[in-house]
Amino acid sequence: MDDELDGVFRERRRLLALGYRMTGTLADAEDVVQETYLRWYRLADAEREAIANPAGWLTTVAGRVALDLLGSARRRREQYIGPWLPEPVPTDVFAGAIGSRTESPQDPLDRVTLDDDVSTALLVVLEAMTPAERVAFVLHDVFAVPFDEIAETVGRSSAAVRQLAASARRHVRESRATTVPRAEHDRVVRAFQEATRTGEVAPLLRFLAPGVELRSDGGGVVSAARNVVSGADNVARFLLGIAAKRPTMAMEQQQFGDGLGFVFREEGEVVAVMNLDVAAGAITQVWIVLNPAKLSHWLPGVRF
Repeated sequence: MDDELDGVFRERRRLLALGYRMTGTLADAEDVVQETYLRWYRLADAEREAIANPAGWLTTVAGRVALDLLGSARRRREQYIGPWLPEPVPTDVFAGAIGSRTESPQDPLDRVTLDDDVSTALLVVLEAMTPAERVAFVLHDVFAVPFDEIAETVGRSSAAVRQLAASARRHVRESRATTVPRAEHDRVVRAFQEATRTGEVAPLLRFLAPGVELRSDGGGVVSAARNVVSGADNVARFLLGIAAKRPTMAMEQQQFGDGLGFVFREEGEVVAVMNLDVAAGAITQVWIVLNPAKLSHWLPGVRF
């Protein structure tokens, strides 16, 4: 029994990685994990003993819990003040949590190749999917759950789930069509950082795409732009305006799933995280999270 419990508990980090990909925030991911374990412990001893693959059972149940949560989360986000952005996490948070993914003979459909890093760009695409598409994609393409099992989770036929996964996969591939190599992304972002130090608009414009968009998530708790800031000149002036208003704020480089980004600190405390998307040598998207609820895990001593 102790060995069985140890095995179940060892799944926690992997389930958290699943919940985060499903929901976009660690708080919601924790809710998914807690509810999944509650359902495990509510089983009778005989029911638990009859489960040949506890890890698979936990994964499937977590997917079902996440599907239920996504419906209510979508309603909450419709009332969210300003743009809603996924919670930013460092690259090593879920490293190794998924493990090897081998194609099941029953599921020969190609998967999108994904590593343990989770980019803001990917999470934004996942957020635009229907809850069923998101669950089908994450469970199958990331966690290698067979379509028949996912069908039970989402209450659809196996054929319908294949179509959901294919539609989601198409969205992801389209979003990654302009993805540049990590080295190129980081080169542009470093040059952009140097340009910000001039305090002038013109140098910034060299590294901002004409149609660049900036979204900032303050959650109505802290000051942030409540609408998307569009266009290179507007984005450049917005960023320089922030820097002028907060001269003591330090800008530190940090690796994320998207590549190089920035963590901003005031008096040693993290007050914002910025991720960027790069294409054709210029920044096309700027995502800034300022909502303190999405920065709590950046506090000293916090572990996952």
